[in-house]
Amino acid sequence: DGTMTPIDLQMDWIVSKKKYDFIGKRSLYRSDTIREDRKQLVGLLTDDPNEVLEEGAQIVAETNKKPVEMLGHVTSSYFSPNLNKSIALAVVISGKKLKGQKMFVPMKNKTISVTIADSVFLDKENKRLNA
Repeated sequence: DGTMTPIDLQMDWIVSKKKYDFIGKRSLYRSDTIREDRKQLVGLLTDDPNEVLEEGAQIVAETNKKPVEMLGHVTSSYFSPNLNKSIALAVVISGKKLKGQKMFVPMKNKTISVTIADSVFLDKENKRLNA
């Protein structure tokens, strides 16, 4: 998506803090790209570890309030054999602030409860890199 920045994707480490200027620097610091209510990349964990979400499914905070406000959507979802559970990535409005919060993903036959998590599911400390 062309509207996402490295900061939205939790990849701000990729942007050099030492360089005075670089291509795209102005875009990173515009008022609309530094707002905290932008969609940000997060991880999702389903309450049922065997439930795999549909890609593109909406994410909502409440299911009983009509009309339902969409806060984001699932970008990818898989069952991880290494973790023995379902994992998903999503973009959610103010996602970084919502870690640990319960959300809902309405699907065809039911609504699935999810918890917003970190977008890195395995080896967050990079210990396996040089193992």
